[in-house]
Amino acid sequence: MKEYSLIQLDNGIRILLHYQNSTITHSCMIVNAGSRYEDPGNFGVAHFIEHLLFKRTTRRSTNQILNRLEEVGGDLNAYTTKEYTCIHASFLKPHLERALDLFEDVLFHSTFPENEMEKEKSVILDEIASYLDSPEESIMDDFEDLLFKDSGLGHNILGLEDDLNKMNREAINKFMLQNYNTNEIIVAIAGDYTEAQVKRLADKIFAGIPANNTAKVPQNVAWNGGFDTVVEKPINQAHYMIGAQTFGIYDDQKTAMLLLNNMLGGIGMSSILNLGIREKYGIAYTIESNLTLYSDTGSFSIYLGTDEEKLKKAISLVHKELNKLKETPFSETQLRKAKEKFKGQIALAEENRMSMIIAEAKNIIDYGRIMSLQDVFNKIDTIQVKELSDLSNRFLDPKNLLSLAFVPED
Repeated sequence: MKEYSLIQLDNGIRILLHYQNSTITHSCMIVNAGSRYEDPGNFGVAHFIEHLLFKRTTRRSTNQILNRLEEVGGDLNAYTTKEYTCIHASFLKPHLERALDLFEDVLFHSTFPENEMEKEKSVILDEIASYLDSPEESIMDDFEDLLFKDSGLGHNILGLEDDLNKMNREAINKFMLQNYNTNEIIVAIAGDYTEAQVKRLADKIFAGIPANNTAKVPQNVAWNGGFDTVVEKPINQAHYMIGAQTFGIYDDQKTAMLLLNNMLGGIGMSSILNLGIREKYGIAYTIESNLTLYSDTGSFSIYLGTDEEKLKKAISLVHKELNKLKETPFSETQLRKAKEKFKGQIALAEENRMSMIIAEAKNIIDYGRIMSLQDVFNKIDTIQVKELSDLSNRFLDPKNLLSLAFVPED
């Protein structure tokens, strides 16, 4: 039996079925509509909608929505990114129709009552305050705000307090009309079902949704880099980020850049930055690198947290390690070991079936097909030492790097 089936309805909605012999089903519904598509004055509306989807529909009260899967032992949740909104659920095999019907109800029939809007504004304002109290989290968003200044990617997903306070149903409906396009909606299911079973449910639940294929306005992301910013805050430790814009998900060198990031400061304690700075000198209590790839651009960054008096030394050591990458190519042995480590980490991540089905749904939106584990491994195998050297020299050049430091107030 084949591993996947992809069903496309006349309204553009696609249903992905990943066949799995399991009593537990994992399912998600992804909409290609995140915070980068928000208009100035309505920053935070995508995340606000995510909260409100669980509040009331034309058929269900808030309690009925929240209990619909919980009463059969299932789980329902959602999250928002800069490019996507995702609703996801896990439940026992007999309850697929219950879950898909709930997805359809909250996404297409939410009523956004005024009293619920006011309650959720309060919840999100608390979320914003909590985030601002966590400099190790807020610096990452502020860094991307600088890196992608004057673009849709250059503002926090949670939004702005002033925008949130004045947000209304009109703003919500406008955003959904412009961005909740049916041809950019994927319903993904990992479970023990036949294609015929899923097709029957898809026709029953989703076929009646009117098509909405509103064209999104193309976005331009200007290059920002080559400057340093220091912000004083009422904190005890220093927090520092440095990085640059990269290419997006469609670039042929994407996999090589992901490998380079993993070698430099990715998962585990054996990364270049952790061994060369934290373990060797005991300076930074946290040091890591991250690579976030969007549809048209990307963000590479290094984060570290340390005592203020050690910050200058820590920054110097980071630049030392970056210069090594630019000037000294990896050996073939280093590359081979890094590839095997990266493959193992990816394979282990596949064991999380919810993460797997969400990733596969994004594959359909981004590439129109599933990138199998073997596809990914094959791409990793083709990476050459020179490719990593070229990427290091391209993206780790000091003149291209932007930095942001949070330091304690005097």
